[in-house]
Amino acid sequence: MTTITAVSAGLGSPSASRLLATRLSDSTKRAVASAPVSATLVELREYARDITNALLTGVPSPALASVIESVTSADGLIAVTPVFNASYSGLFKMFFDILDPDTLTGKPVLVAATGNSPRHSLVIEHELKPMFGYLRSMVVPTGVYASSEDWSETALTTRIDRAAGELASLVSARPLAGSRDPYNITPFEDLFGH
Repeated sequence: MTTITAVSAGLGSPSASRLLATRLSDSTKRAVASAPVSATLVELREYARDITNALLTGVPSPALASVIESVTSADGLIAVTPVFNASYSGLFKMFFDILDPDTLTGKPVLVAATGNSPRHSLVIEHELKPMFGYLRSMVVPTGVYASSEDWSETALTTRIDRAAGELASLVSARPLAGSRDPYNITPFEDLFGH
């Protein structure tokens, strides 16, 4: 079973970020042809207090620990944030700040953002991709930005399907989370019997 987790940092209910996360998740499920897909949608606003407490104490609540497990164990991640002051939201950044930086190494990630103006579309290239690059994730080439005026455009659907197809390709090409090492590689230390 291929697992996809979509994280939305939208603050409203409903939010444009959640809508975009849902559309990206649905398109990715359709694009993954190699295995059945289980998709989970996480709305960070439901965990805002837990995220703040974890940032202050270093200890996540049981509910937040479950969300972290869903994100870190997924075969692919969709990360969607609203744009505030030309950057990702504070809630979005705080969530990824509480993760162990090594847990997203090599994980295929599709980044997306929503905003009121097309002027903020560069948030994908200037904020989101560098952050996940720092976390050593495999960010798909196509990021998706949706401004308020994009929702009725077929161009948005085209971008969503292209990005979802790229994520599906990356997810399908790598071993599923929790599966055995397909290359059966012996750790370097074990080669010398130490």
